[in-house]
Amino acid sequence: MNPPTLLVVDDEARILSALQRSLRREGWRVLTAGTPDEALRLLREEPIDAVLSDHKMPRISGLEVLDAAARLRPAAARLLISGWPDEIPPERLAALGVVALIPKPWDDADLKRILREVLAKA
Repeated sequence: MNPPTLLVVDDEARILSALQRSLRREGWRVLTAGTPDEALRLLREEPIDAVLSDHKMPRISGLEVLDAAARLRPAAARLLISGWPDEIPPERLAALGVVALIPKPWDDADLKRILREVLAKA
């Protein structure tokens, strides 16, 4: 059986790198995308079990990435990470089926716990 595949999306290279470092020892296949377009390509081409997307990115927001994920990979869990979690309407998260909103800066232990729970259901 293959390990679950997690797609991490963030336009800031240092954040993407930090998330990848934090998650790589969990036994998951971690794919990263530095742009929303790259994320959409991976969603079309790869078997994704969960998507963790930054919210504020140029051109396309994390909510838009997760909306596309809902269409392209409806079974994939959707999580949003944001430095401004209070700005995101809870009803928008619910409408997109977002299972977790993770504030930045994130706590590694909390993030891993949430992802373990989400990916255990995948």
